[in-house]
Amino acid sequence: MYKKNDEIKLTITDLGSEGEGIGKIDGFPFFVKGAIPGDGILAGVTRVKKNYAFARLIRVITPSEDRVSAPCPVFGRCGGCRLMHMSYTAQLAYKENKVVETLIRIGGLDREELYDKKDSIIGMEEPLRYRNKAVYPVARGRDGKLKAGFFAARTHEVIECSDCLIGVAENAKIIKLILDWMERYGIEAYDEQSRKGVIRHIFIRKGFVSGQLQLCLIAAVRKIGQLDKLLEMLGTVEGLKSIWLNINDENTNVIFGNTSRLLMGNEYIEDELLGIRFRISPLSFYQVNPLQTQKLYSKALEYADLQGGEYVWDVCCGIGTITLAAADRLRKLGKGGKVLGLEIVPEAIENAKENAALNGIENTEFVCAPAEVYLPERVKNAGERPDVIIVDPPRAGLEKAAIDAILSVSAPKLVYVSCDPATLARDLRLLADGGYTLQRFSVCDMFPQTSHVETVCLLTRE
Repeated sequence: MYKKNDEIKLTITDLGSEGEGIGKIDGFPFFVKGAIPGDGILAGVTRVKKNYAFARLIRVITPSEDRVSAPCPVFGRCGGCRLMHMSYTAQLAYKENKVVETLIRIGGLDREELYDKKDSIIGMEEPLRYRNKAVYPVARGRDGKLKAGFFAARTHEVIECSDCLIGVAENAKIIKLILDWMERYGIEAYDEQSRKGVIRHIFIRKGFVSGQLQLCLIAAVRKIGQLDKLLEMLGTVEGLKSIWLNINDENTNVIFGNTSRLLMGNEYIEDELLGIRFRISPLSFYQVNPLQTQKLYSKALEYADLQGGEYVWDVCCGIGTITLAAADRLRKLGKGGKVLGLEIVPEAIENAKENAALNGIENTEFVCAPAEVYLPERVKNAGERPDVIIVDPPRAGLEKAAIDAILSVSAPKLVYVSCDPATLARDLRLLADGGYTLQRFSVCDMFPQTSHVETVCLLTRE
């Protein structure tokens, strides 16, 4: 039996759910961060369980043909990108295979049938600089200098990285100005251990179409000196239209506190998705990869195949992104039809209504209510039944009660947008047991260089 600190030679044959390499000796699997299929490596055992073990990569003896040099200087230390050392073609193949194998293993779906129903994976032409949002924790390093970056995996150690290569280039300039201001005027970084200090995080968001930038400083105290000096320095940043201060004085891992105030500019920035304008405040949910979001939602609308006159229900609608895109499609077809957006977050519903008004889209209705309660009541009380249901749930997937409610409504067409293959597979099994059949699906790479993946599915019911 293997024990901690044993050195072993492995040939990596697969990747785990978090992008870690998997190699086996006599059928016993070892998980090795930083290794990819095709690598021959020397590894050191770090932890041994009954049926598997973890090891650290000591040296790549024979590199995989898919191994590339990661362009990021902190790759491997930052807890973000896990696959930057893997060619993008190989990343796409891994993600597509990950979805298929998960649907087989958890959903009980047939392999040959899945490959018949699978559309081509939706990748990116340029898999860098795609994130429109970044949150940088701020800390004082052991060398005494202030730094901003990202937490190392499973720790709260800040790895310095002001210019993340999957984020926008403007982030680096904004962060430098803020750190210079802090050093110059003695504004200290917040320390989680002592619970002393001022600045906790720097939040930056960019509208890719509008070019507008939004900044929110998250602080641990309500009064901060020399803010006028900071605003003066930030005035040199082109496109910075909205600057906020958020107060989080709680001992918590949650980034935002309950109090925010506008320091300069507009309360929101604007951006455009599928030809629809959206107003975005710091706390608004908005997909972080707008280029791929356009492709993902276009695929969802392709699967919905709206011909005009349909009644569509968008469950988990957020700020109304898919709702408004579907309503706009119906409006342009000129044959009537309406879209209902359903969400349990009141602020998101208010944002959705504002965005509908901003775009002059009137064939929508937004309701703040849980799906498991509202959907059956709507059918019972209003006598309305949808032609199409669209769901885009969080990573946890749909609650069993929500699935039961959807099944009770019996919409002939269901479009499921998922950000987690495991919960998607679980839910597809339940929906199949309730009478739905998977017709088509497509994997979409929303998060290049990471192990995360999105999937959109079309299901029908007789």
